[in-house]
Amino acid sequence: MIRALLWILGAILLGGIVHLSTVLVMPQAATQDAYARLLPITPVNAMVPLTVPTAENSIMPFMDPAFAAAVCRYDLSAGAIKLNAPLSQAYTSVTFYTRNSVAYYAIDDRAAGRRAIELDLMTPEQHAQVPEGEDVTAADRLIIESPTKTGLIVLRALAPEPGLMAMARRALANAQCHLGPVQ
Repeated sequence: MIRALLWILGAILLGGIVHLSTVLVMPQAATQDAYARLLPITPVNAMVPLTVPTAENSIMPFMDPAFAAAVCRYDLSAGAIKLNAPLSQAYTSVTFYTRNSVAYYAIDDRAAGRRAIELDLMTPEQHAQVPEGEDVTAADRLIIESPTKTGLIVLRALAPEPGLMAMARRALANAQCHLGPVQ
């Protein structure tokens, strides 16, 4: 009886180890992650609006059709990125992802407290090269450090009613993501 229980306990332990290791390895083994799906339709360091998702046609899984979305696929090899995202009337958010789809920073319109979300995105090495007098994070200048040189910036604007989707898409159309000197 005890021998059978030890075998069962061993099988459960081995199953748990296999399950946990599979869950941890899958994100690195996936070939069609968000970055790979957006690669053919997004140029580097430019904001591109995404089509409104439908049940049959969605670029990424679990996209909410009540949100207009735009994506900037960034590469910090050539320098820091400047992001300027005007706010929509309802709700606007910006989320930063590494190349492997790990979210490392997010900000919304309520945290921005102004008419636009303006920030500089750079690597820790680039941030270290900013002159000391300019290393002040103020309400008008937000510096975000990216853990990787490549990744995604996803901008979302809420359309509380289907008739307001055009307004949300116009707000995203004015967003900019480009290389620029850090001032």
